[in-house]
Amino acid sequence: MTEPIRVEGLAEFNRALKKLDANAPKGLRLAHNEAAQIVVDAARPLMPSRTGRARAAIKTRSTRTATRVSAGSARAPYVPWLDYGGEGRRKGRPSHREFKKGGRYVYPAFHRTRGDVQDALESALLKVVRDAGLEVD
Repeated sequence: MTEPIRVEGLAEFNRALKKLDANAPKGLRLAHNEAAQIVVDAARPLMPSRTGRARAAIKTRSTRTATRVSAGSARAPYVPWLDYGGEGRRKGRPSHREFKKGGRYVYPAFHRTRGDVQDALESALLKVVRDAGLEVD
């Protein structure tokens, strides 16, 4: 399994930005969403679709300190079952889908696009730093 992308000192950077400008940390969340969107765009076409709800339920849900992709919603609560499998119920009938530990759609999309995500996150964070009026080497 691929290791997550870690940015050392991101929490401290977030606090320092907040001291410079109260609105500056919002740029961090947008930077994380930009990187997460790469995974969303790679995973959506792979997700099975009858009504489009499962595909639409793959979204960015980043914070100022974490890049996140969520899969599933109130309108498509079955998305984790589609992705990982297991025992489920469909219209009152039991249903079975072979369990796959690494998932079928979201995590494989992350593994394929990891380099692009890392590059996008780095570029977006540098833009936030420059927008805050700081110089970067």
